[in-house]
Amino acid sequence: ARAFLVTVEEGSLTAAAQALGMSQPTLSRQVSALEHKLGIALFERNGQGMQLTPGGVQLVEYVRAMGDAAMELSLAASGQSDSIAGRICISATEVMAMMVLPALIGKLKQRYPGIVVELIASNATSDLKRREADIAIRSYRPTQAELIARKLTDIAASLYATPDYLHSLPQPISVASLAQAQFIGFNSGNNHNYINALNEHGLTITEQQFSVNADSHLVHWELTKQGLGIGVMPTDIGDAEPDVTRVIADRSFYKGEMWLVSHRELRMNKRVRAVFDFLVEELTG
Repeated sequence: ARAFLVTVEEGSLTAAAQALGMSQPTLSRQVSALEHKLGIALFERNGQGMQLTPGGVQLVEYVRAMGDAAMELSLAASGQSDSIAGRICISATEVMAMMVLPALIGKLKQRYPGIVVELIASNATSDLKRREADIAIRSYRPTQAELIARKLTDIAASLYATPDYLHSLPQPISVASLAQAQFIGFNSGNNHNYINALNEHGLTITEQQFSVNADSHLVHWELTKQGLGIGVMPTDIGDAEPDVTRVIADRSFYKGEMWLVSHRELRMNKRVRAVFDFLVEELTG
């Protein structure tokens, strides 16, 4: 049933096998076995993809409900654990995972040497209900009723560039003069949001001012440090970087919040509670 559901969600046997960490022939045999047991065809092949049959469409919601119920059972069981030792999975943005958490994980290991930390460095939101992570550090407050969250601190971000790059721009540097600057961007979808955010702060920035873009914020920051244009970074990290300087002193171009999030059931787990409380202690501003 799980093989069937993941194939539906991923859209192909190849993608589903990769998501489940098994070979495609093994996954295909599991789906075929389910079809044989149920006595109906669940999929029709459509080029490289898999399309649900009418019978498969009728069954998929029942199988999805089975998966959700199994996940709730796993969460409830995990919530009963009284052991500090064991695995803990923390999800955070690339910048947080690279530049902030390593030192904190070192302190965490000193306090709880039996804990095994798995760190997910991704700007995508981890699904805590499906156990993609035990704890997540996010830049927004979650709204799901089954999640609990604690605000850690406010976040401010500003624009940075190397001194050499800033000297190449019309002086003095001002919001108006940045209309002639080059910026380091992100991928196309995020870049649109980034430009809108900058323009809301009084800049007049266009897509033509982005000659270099990167999906990764860490790569974005390295490109900034190499003098290829103006980049963005939270001020506590950007101000501490000796290779760059704020483009406009004492000016922030983004303000937000940092939240620590866990599933409500997992807060009853002694290990998760210990790590959650440790991160609150270390990150609360």
